[in-house]
Parts: sequence; structure tokens; C-alpha cells
Amino acid sequence: MTSTKRVVVIGGGMAAARLAGQLAAADALGTAGTDGPGGTGCPGGAAVDLTVVGEEPHAPYNRVLLAGVLAGRYAPEVIGLPAPPAARWLRGVRAVRLDRAERLVRCDDGSSLPYDALVLATGSNPVLPPLRGLFPGGGHEPPRGVRPFRTLADCRALEAAVRPGVRAVVVGGGLLGVSAARALAGRGVRAVLAHQGEHLMERHLDARASALLRGHLEGLGVEVHTECRVRGLLTAGSAGEGAAGAEAVARGVELADGYRLEAELVVLACGVRPRVGLARAAGLEVRDGIVVDDELRTGDPRIHAVGDCAEHGGRVYGLAGAAQEQADALARVLLADGTADRAADGPAGGTESGTAGGAYTGTRALTRLTLAPPPSGPGSALDLAAFGETVPRAGDDVVRLADATRSVYRKVVVRGDRLVGGILLGDLGTVGALARAWEGDEPLPSAPLLHLLTNDGGL
Repeated sequence: MTSTKRVVVIGGGMAAARLAGQLAAADALGTAGTDGPGGTGCPGGAAVDLTVVGEEPHAPYNRVLLAGVLAGRYAPEVIGLPAPPAARWLRGVRAVRLDRAERLVRCDDGSSLPYDALVLATGSNPVLPPLRGLFPGGGHEPPRGVRPFRTLADCRALEAAVRPGVRAVVVGGGLLGVSAARALAGRGVRAVLAHQGEHLMERHLDARASALLRGHLEGLGVEVHTECRVRGLLTAGSAGEGAAGAEAVARGVELADGYRLEAELVVLACGVRPRVGLARAAGLEVRDGIVVDDELRTGDPRIHAVGDCAEHGGRVYGLAGAAQEQADALARVLLADGTADRAADGPAGGTESGTAGGAYTGTRALTRLTLAPPPSGPGSALDLAAFGETVPRAGDDVVRLADATRSVYRKVVVRGDRLVGGILLGDLGTVGALARAWEGDEPLPSAPLLHLLTNDGGL
């Protein structure tokens, strides 16, 4: 006779979709039988009854492709992710409290979901900078025309507001900000990119690569300002300046030096922060993210965390690749634990021990971005990739190749006989070989370092 392991996942994004897909795939391969609707196979005759709770009202989607939607290259439905029919998906529902003693998830619709294993895949929230006028009248909503760039709803709102000739300021010159500015420019928007740091995408690129990226954006009509801090929003009332009860509407931004940039649209792309409120309120350990071990378990052995909200080995990755690897590892843990979890008695916190076979040891993350040309009109694509340690230490060997006329830049950092990092911009012909050498962490061939940057990677 089979028993059913009740798994509840909080968060309906990429990590949750991947986890559900892996559990469904295990069932499809005949790992075990199911036990009624919503059941997903586990070894040993157990089954997983999977429920996913997601705040967003639509199916999961690939956040990496949101800039493509904003640019008009993809329709929103194109970036959707498959939701296995065996799982129960609760859309537009928010989890508000974890009752660890009763093993219940309390939701804003009044429902309570019992669990044997709980997965926190709550993702991250956009960082909202402390701008004067961001929440007029002490409310909770920014002025009309001011949006973060994080969700499909954000993307759709921005899409509805853009048209050729509209003036927009993008605040933040990291990965999100560069993607948003490029997408807006491709729609004919007069875009300004305001970045507080010394150069664009400083977490991934060095100054020379960033200069080429800046030149690419400026060639598309994006006005770029670096070492520039936005301190406030300029707004007006929708029913006239100072009208009683008028809705605040964006009119631009004010910089720290007093200079004003007029705009009808302000996009906040200042990064993201792990969403950890539920975990913290439940008494779980939280640092930058929700602290987990090699089996993605929190201090409560019945509760796991994956994706942007999880901190493993002192690191929050915030990358789609890491979220997928964590989801894969957790699926193995849940499948292996299927029988043992159902046999556990008593409140959460003092029963089962970890299992072998599902260990997650970290992700060697490669960041890749394609700034594709607009669907119509002038402009060329620009590809970039960065991985590992791109800032050399004393004693490291560094090899660079640059061709400003073709906007091509390649740099690798070698420590001893190991490749530890690299930046490629413009031509990614060597990225596959370099990434394999870096991910494998094996000694490099005894060949001149310049060979690392040839078309075949020299490997």
C-alpha cells in the first residue's frame, strides 16, 4: 500500500516549475506509482502530492526573457514554462504564515495547506532605491509611470506605456538596467540610463569591456550617465499641478547634483533582494538569504529553500542556472526521502536526517546576455559573457584581446595552471571551451595563454 508525501512549494516561478517538472519526470519514468490526483512518483512505493502556491495570476515563465518581451521580440505567452498537470497550482494566492508546529501554510484566501515537506521558492523582490517622492502621500504605490523591472506584470505595464518618442529614465546600470534600456531603445523610446557606479555592469565586466558596452548602447541612442546618483522623482498631479486628490504622475528625476532629467517613464532596475520574510517570521535562519545545507534544508529538516531566496555556502546566486541546479538536487532529495518522511512522527524539527544522493555543492555560474537587435529598424546584436573571478589577484596571469572597431573584447584570468575567470564581449566563439575549462577546474594544457582566446579555445 502506498503512502502520500505532501509537498508544498511556496512560489510559482522558475525554481518551482523546474522542481515540479523533475518530480513529474520521475513519475513518467516509472520510478513508482502515483496515489491519486496530484501524485508524483517516489521510490519505495510512496507518492508526492505536490501543491504550488504562486502570487502571480499566470503560469510560470522564464524571467530571463522579460527584456525580449519588452523589446517586442516575444509575446508574453512565448516565455511561459510548462506546469506539470499532476501538480496542483494555486495562482494568485499568497502564503502569509508558516505554522511549523502544525506543519501548515496559511494563505491569504483563508486556506491552510498541510505539508510533510515544504519548499520555499519565494524568489526575490526588486530593490527600490530611497528616492524622494517614490511613495507620495505616505502611500505604498509609486507615481504613475514609475515601475520596477522584475515581473511579467511590470513588463506589460511598461509595454503599454512605450511608444516612439517617449522619454524614459532607467535607474541602474547592472544586468537588468542595461537589458531594459536596450529593449526600450529598440522600441523607439528616448532612453537615458543613470548608473551610480563607475562603469556599467561592474559586477560582471571590467572597465574596458564596459566601455565597449557603453559605446554599443550610445550607438543605439541610449544616453548613458555613470557616477550619477538619482535622489528624487519629479512628479505632477494627473488633474493638474497641486490638484487635491490628484494622482501623482512621473515627470522625470532629479540627480544628486541638482540636474533634472525629464521623462514620462522611470524604470527602477537597481537589483534584487532575496525574499525572506516568511522564513524569518517562522524563526528560520536568515542571513542574506534563507540558509540551507547541501540538501537545501533549512534548520527545520522538513523545510527546504531553492532559487533566489536561498543562501548556500554563504552565497546567494540570484541566477536562473543556479535555481535550476538547486531544484534538480532537491528533487533527488525529496524522491529519496519519500518513505522516511511519511514515517516521521511529531512536530517539525526533530525527526529525519539527511539523505545521500541529492547533495548540492554549489554552482559555477556563467552570466550571459544577448542584447539582440530590435525587431525592425537599425541596430546590431551584442553578446557578452562573464564567469568566475574577473578581477585578478597578485601573481595571476591575464590575457586580453581587444578590437574596438568590431566591439570585441576577450579576457581570461589564470591562476597557476587553472582558469579562474573570464569576460567575453562581442564574439563568443570561445565561450564554450573556456566555460568547460573553468567548470572542470582541471589543469590547462601547457600551451601559450593566448591559445585560450583563439576561436576553438585552444583546448
